[in-house]
Amino acid sequence: MEMRGLMGGFYKISEWIMRLSVTNLLWIICSLPFVFFLATALFMSGDSEGQLMGGLILTAIVAPFTFFPATAALYSVARKWVMGDVDVPLLKTFFRGYKENYLQSMFGGILYTILLVIMFVDYRVYLNELQSLQILSFVFIGLIFLLFVSMFNYFSMMVHYHMKTFQLLKNAILITIGRPFRSLSTVLMSGAVVFFSMQFTFLIPFFMGSLIAVASFYNFHLIYLKLQDQLEKAAQEESEKEEDEDDKLERDLMEGARDDAADQRK
Repeated sequence: MEMRGLMGGFYKISEWIMRLSVTNLLWIICSLPFVFFLATALFMSGDSEGQLMGGLILTAIVAPFTFFPATAALYSVARKWVMGDVDVPLLKTFFRGYKENYLQSMFGGILYTILLVIMFVDYRVYLNELQSLQILSFVFIGLIFLLFVSMFNYFSMMVHYHMKTFQLLKNAILITIGRPFRSLSTVLMSGAVVFFSMQFTFLIPFFMGSLIAVASFYNFHLIYLKLQDQLEKAAQEESEKEEDEDDKLERDLMEGARDDAADQRK
């Protein structure tokens, strides 16, 4: 029997707390090497730039093999929730998504890591070495930001479509550019989650990743629905156009037949 009223509301809230926290913990556990090296680089390097860069290099090396597959699994669960299947078994859905998307997420992670490293190196070169072209460093900041934001769409598309890795990467970037307001909405919502998680650090291990995944896939799903609607309208218009051409051809044939009959009577 379904609970109603205030108790029913508390029960639903507790269910969502459990879903989000369990999935977030699974994501962190499967990303542990990435989390360890990132935390070491950010919080234990002190003022040493060399230690910071060394930690970030190690983080970049392990990211494709840990962080990207774990995040793909996280998005697999978020996709189910956003599409209305909220009672899916969490462990089974998470690890199935982890297994099914491991190779593609790993290759995608390698591509993203290489591109981000190239952009970051170019940014540092133009900022510190080539003073006359320092303004170009801002261009690379923009490209790094674009790549970073496109990762939200990359993970969403990976768990929603069957595409090759290069197609996913290309389409993720195109959607990010082509839907700037929706992309900005994803960034703002994710930024708000990160901000509150930093203010209340207990949110990080229990809710941060899962909330960001739900928010970003929700935005992607709205884009997907709009694209589907546009495709259906285009197909309908094409079908109506073909029907009009068929009707016109039929009318022409009938008029031609009547003219032939009239000529024969004459």
